[in-house]
Amino acid sequence: MNQHQIVTPEQWLLARKELLEKEKAFTHARDELSQARRALPWERVEKQYVFDGPNGPESFRDLFAGRSQLIVYHFMFGPNAEVGCKSCSFWADNFNGAVPHLAARDVTMVAISRAPVSKIETFKKRLGWSFKWLSSDDRDFNFDLGVAFRDEDRAAGTATYNYAPLAQGPFKNAPSDLHGISVFFKDESGAIFHTYSTYGRGLDMLNGTYQYLDLVPKGRDEDSLPHTGAWLRLHDEYPQSA
Repeated sequence: MNQHQIVTPEQWLLARKELLEKEKAFTHARDELSQARRALPWERVEKQYVFDGPNGPESFRDLFAGRSQLIVYHFMFGPNAEVGCKSCSFWADNFNGAVPHLAARDVTMVAISRAPVSKIETFKKRLGWSFKWLSSDDRDFNFDLGVAFRDEDRAAGTATYNYAPLAQGPFKNAPSDLHGISVFFKDESGAIFHTYSTYGRGLDMLNGTYQYLDLVPKGRDEDSLPHTGAWLRLHDEYPQSA
C-alpha cells in the first residue's frame, strides 16, 4: 500500500526544493571528503610483487601500463573457488565499461585475485568482461593489502580487515578472501606508492546500480532479506525476461 502523502504540483515542488538544499550540502561535503582522501600521506611500496596474467608473469610496475595511477579491484575469488564472488561480479559489471574512460585520465584499472589464471579467464569469458584481471596466486600481495587471510593469522587473532581485527567485525566468519579497492601512484623515477585503500561499504559509492536504486521509491529494498545482496545473481543467472 502506498504510504506516501499525495500533494499538489506546487506542494511537490516545494518539498523537492527543500530536499535539493540537503543534496547540495551532501555534494559539498563529499567534495571536501574527496579532497581529504587525495591529501592522505603515501607509503612507498618496497616489495617487488609479481602477478600471473594470461600472457605470463607481470611485475607490479607493468600493471601501470605506462600511466602514473593504478586502481586495483581486489576481486574475491580464492584459489579453491570455481567461480568469482557474485557481489564482486556485481561491482565488475559496473566498472568494466569505465576502464577506457579511466585510461584517458592517466588511470589504469585492473582486478587481482588469488584464483589461478585459468579459472579467472574462464569466468571472465563467461561474463563477457574486458578488464585486465591477474592472479597473485599465494604470494604476499593480497595478504599485505588486507583482503586475504592466512589460517595462522586468523588463529592468532592478528588478521585485520577494514583496519580492524577481523575476528571482531561483521566479516569474522568470512572465507579466506574478501573484497576491496586500492590505489597506487608511480612517479617519474619509477617509485611506487600506496595512496589509498577501502573495504566493506567503502566500495558502496563505486557501484552505479546501487546509486540508481537509491533514487527509486523502493530503494535497495533489502531490509527483509537474510543479508544485504541476497537477491544478487551473476548477470547470466537472472530470468531471461529481466
